[in-house]
Amino acid sequence: MTAPGTARARHRRHAWLLALVLALVALVASGCGGSAATNSTNLQLYNDKAAWKPFYQQMSKLAHQQIGLSITPNGYADEPTYQAFIRSALQTPEQPDLFTWTTGPLLRQLAEKGQLASTSAIWQKAIADGNLPKGLEQYYTVNGQQYCIPENVSYWVMFYNKHIFARDGIAVPSTWKQLMADAATVKGHGTVPFYQTNVLFSFVWFQTLLAGSDPGLYTRLTEGKASYTDPGVVKVMRLWRSMIQDGYMSDPGNKTDPATLLKTGQVAMIPDGTWFDTSMVQAGMKPGTDYGMFVIPAVNPGLARTPVALETGPLCIPDKPADKQADMKFATWWLKSGPQAAWSDSRDDVSANPSVKISDQGLNTLTHQVVGSKYQLLNRYYDAVSPNVLTAALDAFGAFMGNPNSYQSQLATIQRAASGGAGS
Repeated sequence: MTAPGTARARHRRHAWLLALVLALVALVASGCGGSAATNSTNLQLYNDKAAWKPFYQQMSKLAHQQIGLSITPNGYADEPTYQAFIRSALQTPEQPDLFTWTTGPLLRQLAEKGQLASTSAIWQKAIADGNLPKGLEQYYTVNGQQYCIPENVSYWVMFYNKHIFARDGIAVPSTWKQLMADAATVKGHGTVPFYQTNVLFSFVWFQTLLAGSDPGLYTRLTEGKASYTDPGVVKVMRLWRSMIQDGYMSDPGNKTDPATLLKTGQVAMIPDGTWFDTSMVQAGMKPGTDYGMFVIPAVNPGLARTPVALETGPLCIPDKPADKQADMKFATWWLKSGPQAAWSDSRDDVSANPSVKISDQGLNTLTHQVVGSKYQLLNRYYDAVSPNVLTAALDAFGAFMGNPNSYQSQLATIQRAASGGAGS
């Protein structure tokens, strides 16, 4: 995934990319590009996670050993290009065997157009066998049917540098007040407390603060049933502004890899999905020794349950692939405990399968914690809102970080996008 630029520049670029993709797909459809699935024992997996190629290759070897199927990953690093390719490919006879996507409005769009194969039978068996939790089903359900399966599941938590916490004599906070006190202590010792960015993940602090203040408002807002000018939303933006003005946030334009920033002690804490654990390990940090993670306390201490953002990425089967039987066989295998344990360990992340014990003890403890009765899982903002709102919001949040006093105009900009196409 790449960072969004200005809206105008992105739209021009996306239009050009879409034209190029359509031309390429036309060549494939006319017989110049070959088939998307030339061998039904080797499935082409198109994805927007180019960096995950080694992990997919490990799973391909395991699948070949256990069920006689392998996968060839075709990864894209640019999200708009990838989405344009998939949308176009689904309209041709040469459909991908498997492809990754996102939940929320984008999944609903493909399902309602009849471009996805139903996976309801796979879900029913997986839940009955204990390979999927019932609570995850809602994110894959459209008009009573399930589509796609979970490729991955991540919980959005706070990563922290354990050496900084030890240096400053602070402990993992259990309340928002304690978190802010820790931030003040860290800043007093010359370290920036929190990481923020004005690129693709500019939504993270908005998600954290709003969900932690009023999860009901957060849900209504993402569903297009509340306004971005609601007093509760405005209050959250003012809180975010105060944290920036207090010097608690990193430079949003810093291009240094966030894992490097945490490792070198330039920031003390980073809110991110548990998949960020992969980046930490690859950066040479030892889990439990150099860094840890904790559930971000709710801003509102009166909440009965602490909100935790859930990110779950679908692995989808088109409605008319070359070999639907082979695709379904692979999807059924993917959800079993053995493959999921291997998939989890390869990426140092959690699993959608609740019976899988994760090698990383910190992740294992966290997983069992957040599915308990004291926590409320909420769909990640990036996946929950409609595409037109997301585009406006990413730009607006990025602009806000550059000028925190512009919060009201930025919210008004997002609301105009929401009013013109919420849920579209």
